[in-house]
Amino acid sequence: MSPRTRRWLVAAGGAGLAALLVAACLDLPRFGGDRHPYGDRAVEASLSRHTANTVASVTFDQRAFDTLGEMGILFAAVLGCVVLLRQTRDEHRARPEPAAVSRPVRRYALLVLPVALLTGLYVVAHGQVSPGGGFQGGVVAATALHLLYLGADYRALERVRPLVPYETGDALAASAYLVTGLAALLGGSAFLANTLLPYGTFNTLASAGTVPLLNAAIGMEVACAVVVLLAGFLDQAVEIVDEGENAQGPGAPDRRGK
Repeated sequence: MSPRTRRWLVAAGGAGLAALLVAACLDLPRFGGDRHPYGDRAVEASLSRHTANTVASVTFDQRAFDTLGEMGILFAAVLGCVVLLRQTRDEHRARPEPAAVSRPVRRYALLVLPVALLTGLYVVAHGQVSPGGGFQGGVVAATALHLLYLGADYRALERVRPLVPYETGDALAASAYLVTGLAALLGGSAFLANTLLPYGTFNTLASAGTVPLLNAAIGMEVACAVVVLLAGFLDQAVEIVDEGENAQGPGAPDRRGK
């Protein structure tokens, strides 16, 4: 395909998207108005199933099938990166040299690490009660582990981040989401319908039926997926070296632990 043809395709697609966007904006409710049909239905459905966080109710109950698709996109993206960034035959691993870390950075990173990790787990556990949930908490928990890379060195991060358990956890979490949906089918309801468990007491951790289960599965899947994804890129930047590179020659890549 020639560059000119590509430009015409981009222009045509952009014009169509702009037309749809303008048409949608013109049909929006008046700013500050009280007409919110979708919001009213979402809140009503959330309260009827004892879910204090309406966003969690939409994500893991009313539109749980859409969330399955989002999880599948993340899973496929991580799988693709693992395949593309895998160590090839003409590459080897070079042990990175630890880099000096200033004391303030080291102290701050090691002090914040457990706080950030607990915050991520808290956000996941309270997803059906307060703002947040599996997606947000999973990212926080996964990135918290990498503060060890900033505060110590790459080898310290590798010791708390063995990839096999995280890859297994990613697959198990995705499977748990699917199994929960299939269990609803076996119970005589629709796929991923919130009918398996009692709704419990409103505004408690045991409320909202299957929402906490799906939320926890997403939290685990996102956390493991982010760890595996970052591991692939960090390995390429720090450890994996092309066999044709002269690591001691001029212009060789910096393979320090930072």
